[in-house]
Amino acid sequence: MALILSIETATACCSVALSNNEQVIAFKEETSPNIHASSLTVFIEEILQASGLSVADLDAIAVSMGPGSYTGLRIGVSTAKGLCYSLNKPLIAINTLKAMANGYLLNNDTSNGVLLCPMIDARRMEVFTTIYNQQLNEVEATNAAIINETSFTELLGEQKIVFFGNGAEKCKSMLTSENALFDTGAYNSARFVAPLAYVKYLQNSFEDVAYFEPFYLKDFVSTQPKKN
Repeated sequence: MALILSIETATACCSVALSNNEQVIAFKEETSPNIHASSLTVFIEEILQASGLSVADLDAIAVSMGPGSYTGLRIGVSTAKGLCYSLNKPLIAINTLKAMANGYLLNNDTSNGVLLCPMIDARRMEVFTTIYNQQLNEVEATNAAIINETSFTELLGEQKIVFFGNGAEKCKSMLTSENALFDTGAYNSARFVAPLAYVKYLQNSFEDVAYFEPFYLKDFVSTQPKKN
């Protein structure tokens, strides 16, 4: 038995899940801007208490590593590392886009053989994205892409691609191929991190807690508030 706590904070969704092996046994999440700092540890305490467990019972901590929101990732990863340090437990890192693709596979009929393209909004017409096949192998590497009328042209000419995540909706007007499908489901969740984390747990694929950093993909650029 492996009890794993999974954390997802890469977008506006603040989500935690508790799993026994690959099976999620408890979770709590809320999608709202700027709640991660105040809600994440509360959510963790609540699902552990509801399950009759304590942090000492955990076998590992998993975290959605990015790409995504700089602030959200920083909060999620620092919380995960703090737990690992204090409990002497291993840290597991899961690519956020891969967890989203896993969520899509778990919640949809994919017998049509579509490729999976999770997208996280990165402002304007830019998204953090990648393309997976249904075995969750990368067809295109994770990247920050500015979407236009020529994006994914070659792949869309060959087969269907389903676009999903909070960055997909704004791309509809650009991706007009009949092979471009769109899904509005919510796939940023620690529930979809958990099964992938269990696979890494069995492989002893752990991060160095001292040196691990989120996968920001792009450098953080601060902005100054406008004067009234």
